[in-house]
Amino acid sequence: MSCTVRGVITAVLLFCSAQPGAAALLVPVLSGLIQPVFVGHAGDGTNRLFVVELAGTIRVVPPGSSTPTMFLDIRPKVLSGGEQGLLGLAFHPQYASNRRFFVYYTRPGDGEIVIAEYRASASNPGVADPAETILLTIPHPNFGNHNGGMMAFGPDGMLYIGVGDGGAGNDPPNNAQNVETLLGKILRINVNQSNSGAGTAYSAPPDNPFVGRAGRDEIFALGLRNPWRFSFDRITGQQWVGDVGQAVLEEVDTPIVSGGNYGWRVFEGFQCTNIEPGLCNPANYLPPVVDYSHANGRCSVTGGYVYRGALGALQTGTYVYGDYCSGEIFTWNGAAQSLLFDTAMNISSFGEDQAGELYVVDITGGTVSRMVPDPPCAVSVTPARATVRAGTSGTVSVAAAPNCSWTALSQAPWITVTGGASGSGNGTVTFAVAANRPRNLSGRLVISGLVVLIR
Repeated sequence: MSCTVRGVITAVLLFCSAQPGAAALLVPVLSGLIQPVFVGHAGDGTNRLFVVELAGTIRVVPPGSSTPTMFLDIRPKVLSGGEQGLLGLAFHPQYASNRRFFVYYTRPGDGEIVIAEYRASASNPGVADPAETILLTIPHPNFGNHNGGMMAFGPDGMLYIGVGDGGAGNDPPNNAQNVETLLGKILRINVNQSNSGAGTAYSAPPDNPFVGRAGRDEIFALGLRNPWRFSFDRITGQQWVGDVGQAVLEEVDTPIVSGGNYGWRVFEGFQCTNIEPGLCNPANYLPPVVDYSHANGRCSVTGGYVYRGALGALQTGTYVYGDYCSGEIFTWNGAAQSLLFDTAMNISSFGEDQAGELYVVDITGGTVSRMVPDPPCAVSVTPARATVRAGTSGTVSVAAAPNCSWTALSQAPWITVTGGASGSGNGTVTFAVAANRPRNLSGRLVISGLVVLIR
């Protein structure tokens, strides 16, 4: 990977290009976060990004801003550290009208997994109402690792939940193969219909594979070790799961089908573990689409997304995923795995914005970066420096080809982008300078990587 540092005054931007022949850049868009583990959008047309931090906070970032604000803070409810914490976030498909969203965390005391519902404030969409409704708790005895943590709504409107096998090595209780426990599974529940008879704020869809037979009704698929991040292709609806391996192999599973058994603890990747040699019949399990070894410092897959963005950062339909330890980001084109980036990040998650552009979360560095085309579209801005009095507004002209998209972000808390936060072709970015702007301090706008100094 090649990186170029571009600095102005005290600010530095780091642009990281992909391996030779690739067509993408990683551009940091958020920094200063505390152990971020997920980024996503609400699907409500606001184009806001929501960032989950491990300790128990969710921050929201409006378009045109690089300064997150607090959306939800449940730190007193969350047991955080290692693989435990606030791990997942999913917005209801009708969030724009019902304000419902769901979180996944581990709680103090017993370390149980909690799936809970919250709502955005009716009077302020930038903050959440603190009232909590617990949908489901999952016992997680003995060990603090393998908590899973991903949630997402599928194209069928059901909430899918990825749960780890309960921890330790070799899954000692064999939870992943036991259909009487929710550990080591992909769950599927209906949050729009409660089961009053069972006293739950959700119901199990009647077409789940174990409804009406032995096994937990919530289970959709089994045989997972620690499904750490999954996604649904926004065009095909196909589910892709990154399942963390043990000592030898990491794997990506797709498609995830009703009742599918993905092999753990009998198989790790395509290989039999020999924990139970008599069960090593590949015909009884669904193999991964791809696996990779622990060479080059790799240790833990982070599942990603199929690229469907309009900017052309990657070929459409390419699946992007990575390794937490090595910082490598891979692509899968249906036939072969390729190395896209070799970074120094600890990749805790990938994410999408509402337009389908991809983001990468670095838990250690506290950053969120965006994938953009390389070389980027030819964009120029005028002026490159602007002196604007406190309490007034300014404009910057953008020149670009008609099919070239651009974005504008404020890099100072006293500068607010008021118009033209994104566009294509020629355009204008308008901004306001706060009346309490620090004296003699330069701020900046960043327009598709170009820095405009504001004095």
